Amino acid sequence: MAVNTSAEAPLPVGEVSRLIGSWIDRLGAVWVEGQITQLSRRPGAGVVFLTLRDASHDISVGVTCFRQVFDAVADVVGEGARVVVLAKPEWYAPRGQLSLRAAEIRPVGVGELLVRLEQLKKTLASEGLFAPERKKRLPFLPQLIGLVCGRASAAERDVLENARHRWPAVRFEVRNVAVQGVHAVTQVVQAVKELDAMDEVDVIVVARGGGSVEDLLPFSDEQLVRTVAACRTPVVSAIGHEPDNPLLDHVADLRASTPTDAAKKVVPDVGEELERVRMLRGRARRCVEGFVDREERGLAHALARPAIQDPHRMVDEREDHVASLLERSRRTLGHVLDRADSELSHTHARVVALSPAATLKRGYAVLQRPDGHVVRAPDEVAADDTLRARVAEGEFTVRVAQEEQRGAQA
Repeated sequence: MAVNTSAEAPLPVGEVSRLIGSWIDRLGAVWVEGQITQLSRRPGAGVVFLTLRDASHDISVGVTCFRQVFDAVADVVGEGARVVVLAKPEWYAPRGQLSLRAAEIRPVGVGELLVRLEQLKKTLASEGLFAPERKKRLPFLPQLIGLVCGRASAAERDVLENARHRWPAVRFEVRNVAVQGVHAVTQVVQAVKELDAMDEVDVIVVARGGGSVEDLLPFSDEQLVRTVAACRTPVVSAIGHEPDNPLLDHVADLRASTPTDAAKKVVPDVGEELERVRMLRGRARRCVEGFVDREERGLAHALARPAIQDPHRMVDEREDHVASLLERSRRTLGHVLDRADSELSHTHARVVALSPAATLKRGYAVLQRPDGHVVRAPDEVAADDTLRARVAEGEFTVRVAQEEQRGAQA
């Protein structure tokens, strides 16, 4: 329960320490896993002091145990070993210090570690962190390479020497970290984050030489794996030798079997590239020369054709033929016009012969009423009707007589 205090009624330090101790006592015994970073076994002392540290985080706690508890595992446990401890939290009130009183210590065996790693591998794979589509392509020629490795290690020397031998102009941004032990995970994670935050770094190489399963455990840590998965810069894993396969190999964008192999995969060989350029230039030259040769042969073949050598020859050959066709067309058109003229003359003669004007010239006349109606029968007119008579040379007016009408009617 919370303690009621105020500025006017504060608690003494001793009371606060006592209350913290009472709260911690309620926790009871717990199983704790960690890595031993410090071990103190004084001759003749009945108590052994050690420090237990979280392998993935910068957190540690002191542990005390009786000598007989530690002697049971003294042959297989030392600094750097992973252990599982059954301990009860204790609060030392005079100094305000928390520690664990161990009643049992069990070493974490290699087999158990491998089982845990396999379970972690399945969990991370199910989240898609190892999926091929997540992996990023490495740049062809990185200008600045970030290198995470041990200080003055063989891995650092192999990467730097091989990379500069292949491409002398390559530059490195090196981060020397602990590559095994309790501080390895924290330092490697921090170095990877720093290099990933640098825009000028094109690729990050995490390199370490070979070692035992326990030595390579930091490179299978979940925190490191997730950090690499979140990087925007391509990451190359070069841990151990060919048989070694930490979880970092699965999440990295490229796995190299050794640090030397990482240098070969990250940096192109200048000699090989120059030879490739020479070969491509030779191939390009041959292609251009072949193309020019084919075009020259095609041009020579085209120039050798008669139509190109004597372009007027075809026109001359066709001139007589065109003249003959022109003369034939003129004769044909003349015959057509002559026949049409003859037919037109005949038709005109027939039209003239049958026209009313020709009839009038032969002495006939056409009688028309004032309204222009032609008189065709005697009963169409009456006595004293005025008619218009049309003859070949003109027209004149006539009047119908009575006797004539009667004669006509008779």
